Amino acid sequence: MKKVKVGIVGLGRLGRQHAENLAFRIPGCELTAVCSVIESEVEEVQKQWNIPYGYTSYEEMLENKELDAIFIASPSGFHCDQIKKALAAGFHVFSEKPLGLYLEEALEVQEAVNNHPDQVFMLGFMRRYDRSYMAAKEAIERGEIGEPFMIRCYGLDPASKLDGFLQFARANYSGGLFLDMSIHDFDLARWYLGTEAKETWAIGGAYARPEFDEINDAETGAAMVHFENNTMGIFVAGRNCAHGYHIETEIIGTKGSLRIGTVPEKNQVVIMKEEGVIQECFDGFLERFEQAYQKEAEEFINCIIEQRKPEVTVEDGVKSTELGYACKQSYESKELVKLNEFIAVD
Repeated sequence: MKKVKVGIVGLGRLGRQHAENLAFRIPGCELTAVCSVIESEVEEVQKQWNIPYGYTSYEEMLENKELDAIFIASPSGFHCDQIKKALAAGFHVFSEKPLGLYLEEALEVQEAVNNHPDQVFMLGFMRRYDRSYMAAKEAIERGEIGEPFMIRCYGLDPASKLDGFLQFARANYSGGLFLDMSIHDFDLARWYLGTEAKETWAIGGAYARPEFDEINDAETGAAMVHFENNTMGIFVAGRNCAHGYHIETEIIGTKGSLRIGTVPEKNQVVIMKEEGVIQECFDGFLERFEQAYQKEAEEFINCIIEQRKPEVTVEDGVKSTELGYACKQSYESKELVKLNEFIAVD
């Protein structure tokens, strides 16, 4: 069977993980080219993994006719332009979230994807491919908790990563707390509740690090969302979690509820000593969602081989981005934002 030849752009923390999966863990895939503006990253990966092609120019990589697909793991601000260029060059495209840093960009990508119906496009909402989140979806569809009417999501990054994040945010790579972090939870809410957001009210602030006020972003924020089918969501996101990386989701239904990740334990080891009972927590998203990142890449490659489209669509990215920006506007204006009015204004 002919393997799908992939070129990846972005070799940072997540990009390096994606590249390793594509090179060694995805059947039917061959990592043929790597691209980064940091030349040493390209040289290191090429040498260690024996990758045929290395580039510091994305446009030059797109000229490589051996490639079948482009995998985008660059900083968020580059996604929109890189997606459009890869599609125009005839490639299948996988992009990490978000589609762009602005709603206008997301809509541009949606148009570009829809103009290339014969090419596979997939967005990196990896939680849909996590075993626990998939099992929760199946339980909901079986009616285990009746009709779901409320979702509660916590997305908390470890305090140990605060300095690194502030450097990232000052370079305008983030897009803000709700777009950068809560967008995964917004996608899950749409997936689990089967509806779109109607209105939202968001609050937040800088509590441990006043630098967040300087970049007009929240260190920790919360949003309450009213959905079109009268269901509701509560979303909490933060950058300063003392005990580690804490991702928790609860779906409440008319006959019960289910929770995912209530205790973010790293493994099944429990240490009992003088200080008390201790369970180690995950240190970051790469560790917590290692299996999901591999699974979503497998799905992308399989869609290309089997000539079908993935379940996660560009429209999922647009709708989650709309909600993220509505929350951002609500946080900044301190007012309730109605999604239909917000979208009309933009």
